[in-house]
Amino acid sequence: MLSDIAGQALNSLPKELVDIQRKILNEQRITDDEGILLFEKGSLPFLGSLANYIREKKHGDITYFNRNFHIEPTNVCVFTCNFCSYSRLYAHREEGWELSAEQMLHMVKKYDGQPVTEVHIVGGVHPKMNLEFFADVLRKIKVHRPSLHIKGFTAVELDYMFRKAKMSNEEGLTYLKNAGLDSLPGGGAEIFDQEVREKICADKVDTNGWLAIHEAAHKLGMHSNATMLYGHIENYSHRIDHMSRLRHLQDKTGGFNTFIPLKFRNKDNDMSNVPESNIVEDMKMYAVARIYLDNFPHLKAYWPMLGRQNAQLSLSFGVNDIDGTIDDTTKIYSMAGAEEQNPSMTTEELVALIRQAKRRPVERGTLYDVIKDYSSIGMNNGDPHPMMN
Repeated sequence: MLSDIAGQALNSLPKELVDIQRKILNEQRITDDEGILLFEKGSLPFLGSLANYIREKKHGDITYFNRNFHIEPTNVCVFTCNFCSYSRLYAHREEGWELSAEQMLHMVKKYDGQPVTEVHIVGGVHPKMNLEFFADVLRKIKVHRPSLHIKGFTAVELDYMFRKAKMSNEEGLTYLKNAGLDSLPGGGAEIFDQEVREKICADKVDTNGWLAIHEAAHKLGMHSNATMLYGHIENYSHRIDHMSRLRHLQDKTGGFNTFIPLKFRNKDNDMSNVPESNIVEDMKMYAVARIYLDNFPHLKAYWPMLGRQNAQLSLSFGVNDIDGTIDDTTKIYSMAGAEEQNPSMTTEELVALIRQAKRRPVERGTLYDVIKDYSSIGMNNGDPHPMMN
């Protein structure tokens, strides 16, 4: 029970932490200062117990995953983010790749007859890959496989496309939605604090621009995710400020599905001198996110970035989603030194990983519609039972 956090008597905790615990029990929202306090003074067992209490109250033992693959149209980019190990400057694009619309459609066709439900399309910002280019890609995919959910384009990519097309956010998103775009990923948020942003990603869409694009998508009935890049030069107050802005927008629109903390990786980039966070700090990040973001339904650990074992551990720190099968179709984190250099897991492997953590594996669609519940049978015993209440 929450009242017996990590075996500690309540009177052994600082009063401020007892007050936060009481708020959680009473389903009251914690303040920004209390969020910072959790980072600074909350022990890992204390934070894990609070986060797990909230996670199980929202989702029980369910852990979601989906069957997806990524298309990364290009790693050529006009922007120069200091933390990025993936992109190649447009001026030096001989080191990069640029996929044609037909090459992207061919990647989709490779999954014909397979039960994937989502394609995730993100990449660098290439000046020749404009709004009409991507609208054509979306139309081709939808003609070939109408039921495939297309989650595509970070706010960074969209901002560039819309400005070049001289369209407002609403006009550009409506255009892409009509072409087949179903939802938005959460990338490009990095850290919202302007001073930090100036140091790590000064030349791309700013905080207000990122939030405005997601708000416009929500108003059009499109759901999106949100991310935060942590573990570099930011501090705890920057993390809480970032999540505070997300929480405020979620209060306004209700359009975010999932929050995804993304661990900074320091291989082969301009911030290689910055040490990476350790596993304790990683788990604290997930736990505080689950406690603070009371209006976000889901918290995801992106397993290719964390690695399988650490993603499994995160299921005890508030996480209820570990992404999908991926099928070795992403290079964004592997090029930065992520734990998984060839990120691919079969459905069987994902289910086994979740079961080993004593959680209930449930395959979902992008919008968290339940596809299969794998909780009560073995993988080779036929179709799983329908989802229970």
